[in-house]
Amino acid sequence: MSRHAKSGVLDATIATLGAPTIASPLPFGRFISDDHPASIRLGPEDLDDVSEETDVDFQVAGPRANLYFEPSKVRAAIVTCGGLCPGLNDVIHAIVMEAHHNYHVASVLGVRFGLQGFIPRFGHKLVELTTANVTGIHQCGGTILGSSRGVQPIGEVVDTLERYRINQLFVIGGDGTMKAAMRITEEVQRRGAKIAVIGVPKTIDNDINLVTSSFGFDTAVERAADAIRCAHTEAIAVPNGIGVVKLMGRESGFIAAQATLALKEVNCVLIPEATFALRGENGLLPWLEQRLLERGHAVIVVAEGAGQHLIPESGQTDASGNPVLGDIAGLLIREIGDYLKERGVTHSSKYIDPSYLIRSVPANANDRIYCGFLGQFAIHAAMAGKTSMVVSKLYGRYVHLPLHLVTRRRKKLNLASDCWQAVLESTGQHAITSPAE
Repeated sequence: MSRHAKSGVLDATIATLGAPTIASPLPFGRFISDDHPASIRLGPEDLDDVSEETDVDFQVAGPRANLYFEPSKVRAAIVTCGGLCPGLNDVIHAIVMEAHHNYHVASVLGVRFGLQGFIPRFGHKLVELTTANVTGIHQCGGTILGSSRGVQPIGEVVDTLERYRINQLFVIGGDGTMKAAMRITEEVQRRGAKIAVIGVPKTIDNDINLVTSSFGFDTAVERAADAIRCAHTEAIAVPNGIGVVKLMGRESGFIAAQATLALKEVNCVLIPEATFALRGENGLLPWLEQRLLERGHAVIVVAEGAGQHLIPESGQTDASGNPVLGDIAGLLIREIGDYLKERGVTHSSKYIDPSYLIRSVPANANDRIYCGFLGQFAIHAAMAGKTSMVVSKLYGRYVHLPLHLVTRRRKKLNLASDCWQAVLESTGQHAITSPAE
């Protein structure tokens, strides 16, 4: 129980299916107790309903001495949802290896193509995941299970869980997927079924609430920095060269900001959290003209969700229900060309969009290690009968987070943070971007 649960600040209670009474078969003696939580200090940047920092107790992730499930009777299932992200196969690999080698569970099934795999009319058959057929997958990008977007009937999802006698479900996905996992949990509870639902938060944008850094983010920043390096090389190779790099980030500019800090060649970074104008005083275009006059080249990094106030809304949504974004990079290229032509400034623009290259690559070493921990801790939690939760690293500690906390909002880059201040100091763009209204 969170020490602040009664005060209404935060309830970090983790739901359980029942009392764990079965001795763990793990061949080591280091077990975690629910009686010794991790006290972590959170502030307004983490919680939208507090005005000052407060200490909150979170359940520590790791193996428990007593289990709820008899390992020999466990039929687990893994599903990956949403867009691709480096590390998906690593998490699958870690879950399967831990489940088979250390807990000796009866079976682990893979659900094909996201939540569609639960729905009979799509015709995607579940596959058996063994240590043999997951060997080496962690060195490959993507997900061996496939993925999909979009809402599916939760009742049919739970029907399939019951039909296959699945009692542990591992859901790997982003904000929308975690909301679906929460609805699955509610339906399971309504039916009185004993199925543990454990989420592993995945978002390349790093925008899941209370998840300090999501898996794949480190890899994404590394590859994004490579793209920025190429843009800089192109820009300095010609007179008045301009490199424009579009990176992922529908609502949050974490990748753009971190990649900018990783490679000090960016002159302006545009993110969804900070508004900017194209023309007029402190406009991007006058700044760019002055930059070319002084230095003869420029590199601009733009997150895909930046500058949407400059583009008419399409009124359309994607399969996940997200508004279809306007093409901010296309707008920038057109406006830059028109403005500099009006001013008689010859230039050469190069546009780079590495998004799909970044999403589909294998995870780097840091992300592989992180994914390994997440997969192992997910199994430990499920075996102990915990449910309606995710495993995550929060300010350096691996903890259990209730689904209702991670889905309450999207995490955004704090414009008063050290990170954004460092970006402004690196690029010198103070006058261009300002906090969103």
